[in-house]
Parts: sequence; C-alpha cells; structure tokens
Amino acid sequence: MGTLSSISFSAFDFNLGVKYPEIPTRFQSSKKTKSSCLLCGESIKRERVVGLKRLRWRCYSTSSNDDDGETSSSTTNKSKEDPEDHASLSSTPPPIPPLGSAYNNFQVDSFKLMELLGPEKVDPADVKLIKEKLFGYSTFWVTKEEPFGDLGEGILFLGNLRGKREEVFAKFQTLLVEVTGNKYNLFMVEEPNSEDLDPRGGPRVSFGLLRKEVSEPGATTLWQYVIALLLFLLTIGSSVELGIASQINRLPPDVVKYFTDPNAIDPPDMELLFPFVESALPLAYGVLGVLLFHEVGHLLAAFPKKVKLSIPYFIPNITLGSFGAITQFKSILPDRSTKVDISLAGPFAGFALSLSMFAVGLLLSSNPNATEELVQVPSMLFQGSLLLGLISRATLGYALNTCRSMHATTVAIHPLMIAGWCGLTTTAFNMLPVGCLDGGRAVQGTFGKNALIVFGLTTYTLLGLGVLGGPLSLPWGLYVLICQRTPEKPCLNDVTDVGTWRKTIVTVAIFLVVLTLLPVWDELAEELGIGLVSTF
Repeated sequence: MGTLSSISFSAFDFNLGVKYPEIPTRFQSSKKTKSSCLLCGESIKRERVVGLKRLRWRCYSTSSNDDDGETSSSTTNKSKEDPEDHASLSSTPPPIPPLGSAYNNFQVDSFKLMELLGPEKVDPADVKLIKEKLFGYSTFWVTKEEPFGDLGEGILFLGNLRGKREEVFAKFQTLLVEVTGNKYNLFMVEEPNSEDLDPRGGPRVSFGLLRKEVSEPGATTLWQYVIALLLFLLTIGSSVELGIASQINRLPPDVVKYFTDPNAIDPPDMELLFPFVESALPLAYGVLGVLLFHEVGHLLAAFPKKVKLSIPYFIPNITLGSFGAITQFKSILPDRSTKVDISLAGPFAGFALSLSMFAVGLLLSSNPNATEELVQVPSMLFQGSLLLGLISRATLGYALNTCRSMHATTVAIHPLMIAGWCGLTTTAFNMLPVGCLDGGRAVQGTFGKNALIVFGLTTYTLLGLGVLGGPLSLPWGLYVLICQRTPEKPCLNDVTDVGTWRKTIVTVAIFLVVLTLLPVWDELAEELGIGLVSTF
C-alpha cells in the first residue's frame, strides 16, 4: 500500500461553480488535461468540453512547476482503485470558458456600429488645436473635458472664466472660424451640476463644441411639405365643421340627434348640411385668421434675427377648429432673448386678433338690432373660462332679456364672439409652459431649463386633474406628450440674462393663461350668474 507521507502540498483549492447558460457551438472548445491522482500519482488523461463550471478539487505538488496543472508525485506506489475514483479526483479543470471574451467582443462591435450610424464626433486633432488657440489664461482656463450633446458627440470644456462672458464668447466665435473654418458651432452654456456662482456674477459657464451638421436642423423634406398640406386641409375642414356646429339651433333634428345622442347609430344624410356651409364660413375664416396671424407673428420676429422657421404643421380639432400649429426652428438661435421674442410674437399676434373678434362679437351680441345674425349657444359654455366668462358676464349683463342673459339656459351671441373665444383658448393652450410649446420656449429662455421642468410638471399635473382646460385637458395633454414634450435645444449663448421686462411680460402672460383656461365651478357660476346651473 502506498504512503502519503512522502507527498507535500503547497495549496489546496476548493471551488464550487455554477452552471452557465448553454454556449453556442462556435464558442465551445475542448481541452485535454493530463494530471496525477492525488492518492496514487497515476497520470489521468481525459477530454473535457469547455463551457461548464463544476465542483472540482485541485492540488499542487512541490515538484509541479507548470501552469497547466500537470503534477508529478514523488511516490512510486500505484493505487489500484476504481477508475471512477480517478475521474472524480482528477486535477486541473479547464480554463474559464471564452464566454466573457465573446461577449466583450460583441459589445465592442455594437459600439463601433453605433459610432458608424450615429452622428459624427469632434475630431480629436481639432480639439487639441482649439485648446491651444482659443482657450488661455486670460480668457478661459480649461480644467476638464466631458461629452456634450444628446449622444455625447461633442466636447464640453469646463474650467474657469477669466473675463466678461459676452466678450470672451464673441472672441471665441471669431477665433473658431479662423482656426477650424466653418466646421463647428460653439455654445456657451451653464456649467452642469455646479452649485457655485461665478465670482463676476451669474452662473458658472462652460463651452460646448459640436459639428455644424450635427447641431443644426436639417432641411425640410418633400414628405414634410405633403404632410403639412394635408394637415392644413384637415384644419380647414374642422374649422368649417365648427361653424356648422355653432348653428345647432338651425340644423335638422336628425343631424343634431346624430351628433348629440351617443345611442344614435345610423348617420343622417350629409347633404342636409350643405345649405349651412355658407353661413359657417365667417366663423371658419375667423379661426383660420387667428392661426395665420399667429404664424406671421413668428415670421416677423424671426426675420430680423436671421432665424429660419419650418413650415407650420396645423393640428385640426373639432372643438376649437384647431389646436394651433407646430413650428420648428430651422437654425440655431443666437441667444435666449431671441428665443423669447420669437416665441411670444406668435401668441401675441393671435391674441390681438382673437381679442378684437371677441370684443366686436360681444358688442354685436348686445345690439338689439342684430338678432338675425345671432346664434343660440348653451350658457354652460361660458363656464369653460373664468376670465372670458367674467368679461362676457360684464358685457351681456345678468338679465337683459331671456335670449341674451348669461343666467338663461341659452345665450344668443354673434359668430365673431365664438371665433374670438376659440382663438383666445387656442392661444392660451399654446402658451402653457411645457415642452417646446410657445409658452415652454418662452419660460425656458427667460428662466432656464430647470425652471421649465418645474413648470412642465405642474402643468401636466393640472391638465391630468382637469383643473386647466376642462374637457379639453385630456386631448391637449396627449397632444403635448406625443408631439411637443421635448424642450428646445440650447442657444449659442445660453447664459446671458434676458432682462427684467421680458421676465415681467412672460410672468403676466402665464397668469392670464391660467385665468383663461381655469373653468368656473358650479357654485361660483351660480354666484356670478354665469350659466343656469340649476336647470341641469
């Protein structure tokens, strides 16, 4: 019988492994292991498929100097035990399967594919040249570099500003063109995650570098023109439909029942509506006029600043005629003041026309000689807006007569008043401080992106609860979430303050928006004499 006294061990390794998922055939490999039995020292040869960690014992003899786990025993005695025991006590398991390396290779290939398909990054040679030629001790001392842009395709230079930010930025823009040509856009932005202010006042600044083809919007395609045209035609149809619906007291009973009774299934003969199309056109013209004034306001404000705008994508809506239009910036804005001015110009132009039609419509509604042109609308309609309801109540009175009283079941008003009401409501919706709506752009340019996040969350909450917009809050909220939720991209100079008077105008505008979209609840409506609530 052999003895174990002549064997010395330097290490004993006990590993309890887990089973990996099944490995594809191409990742499998086989390795022949040759080792000595712990008890008898007899060489054992066998072939093992790599890809499975299992319970193993491992021993090292004092005479073993290789890394393959081959051991030689100093004993000459051979054990004649069962061969299965030799298999269970064989040493030196196969190396770690190549699953990790294959996975890493797959990750590397994925990153390379993303780099090929993603936007082109800034040339490292240009980054080095820009750091040498632009930045310096007297302007901006770079201390750190970080990725910049939506996909990290740019470079953000962090450091310490050594001069007046506007003068330094203007100097950098001139030098950038001289050094690199017309390849890049340089942005001056607030330093991210910085809690300290700049010693010269205001936030700490950083400078972001992006390629022009990455940072500037692309040209309008043919399909976008086609979509814009189709949406405009649908908006014309929805505006005419609003004009027809305003004559509900004159429409045939079958048509009224189909559009008001949820149990009505069989559609009426649409030819019955043709005689009412002509009388619906004035209201449709009013709604479309507000939309066109809105877009012209944007264009007039953008032209002096040399800012390009996309074609408007009108959004049809059967309740208001339209939800407004989506208009994109087709060039980078130079500063935040430009963003605020262009964003406010459209709503202010639409507001001016809408308010004029609303005022003229109110005067015509209170004229006893204009009864033939008036249309009957439910008095509950005036509960949709606290501000407009109070103005209507003050103009039409509490009990002028049964057809014009704000406290009657129905109220006779002029179609111009309906067009002005719809225009003011649409303008107020577009001035909500959320996403890239006009109100969101104005708030972002005036108070910054962080303020827009707070305003946006508050707006979404009020829309979700129905506090703003009444029955239109849900469709409008869905429209914003789908089409307009993303904030506007930063300006070239995204740091310089817009001034006190712009902040005042934006604040007053948001306050008026809330009053316009705030519904009048039943108790207050009864108190103010807006709507005959007790009859419903």
